[in-house]
Amino acid sequence: MKVKIPPKVTANAFNKIMSIGGNKCLRVAVEGGGCSGFQYEISMDSDIKENDLILSENDCRVVIDPISLEFLSGAIIDFKEELIGSKFVIENPNATSSCGCGTSFSI
Repeated sequence: MKVKIPPKVTANAFNKIMSIGGNKCLRVAVEGGGCSGFQYEISMDSDIKENDLILSENDCRVVIDPISLEFLSGAIIDFKEELIGSKFVIENPNATSSCGCGTSFSI
């Protein structure tokens, strides 16, 4: 699987990173596991590695490691606030199915 289209980060996501991040960036990773085969790991991180893809706007950064990047081609990283809570969400066009919580998916 090759990355054809880099992921995009919405203005809502960058705004939330800016409000909580300080000097940290948002790290988005894909791990094996979850109820659908793969799961997203989203965390604040200050350690940017040499091969990470860095998506930035106004000094806010989202970083993705090369292996995870293969699974996130064309994805949209967003932040949503709803009545039942708020969270970073990933709209992934490569996912063939996902669980109800939105943190695991299959390809």
